[in-house]
Amino acid sequence: MDWRKTNILGYSLVVVMVSILLSCSVSYSFNGASIDYTKVKTITISDFPIRANYVWGPMQTIFNNELKDIFANHTRLSQVKRNGDLKIEGEITQYNQRNKSVSSEGHSAQTELSMTVNVRFTNNTEHKDDFERQFTATASYESTQSLTSVQEELVTQMVKEITDQIFNATVANW
Repeated sequence: MDWRKTNILGYSLVVVMVSILLSCSVSYSFNGASIDYTKVKTITISDFPIRANYVWGPMQTIFNNELKDIFANHTRLSQVKRNGDLKIEGEITQYNQRNKSVSSEGHSAQTELSMTVNVRFTNNTEHKDDFERQFTATASYESTQSLTSVQEELVTQMVKEITDQIFNATVANW
């Protein structure tokens, strides 16, 4: 008789534990964005022209594609040509290189490439979130290398960094 009580108690405990586990559910979703999709459904992302003195042609296309891709991949917002609930526009204002360090012989050892983008953000559902701000990224390369041999890789890195900064400032509330 003792083993029956133990067995019934054991089964009852298992049933109660399974019921508790099944009734509790944890919902976790991380996409980097904190958007109220009941208010915000669309976004307009204008192409950013290059207004810098020094220009590398493919930079504009790389930047514009990456900016649109980050919002497409990390939000449920529909991208529209105009009148979006959110609006991002601006221009690439600087693209420069400068000597970063000097070798013991007095020659440049490293060169730093920098890119700055001016962004105007409008939240048509909450205008208190509107801003105009500049975002900058830098990348370095050995001066023994030519800029043309590393330019695409470095611009891609800087664009990724700047678009992450823009995403975080606009919809991630970081």
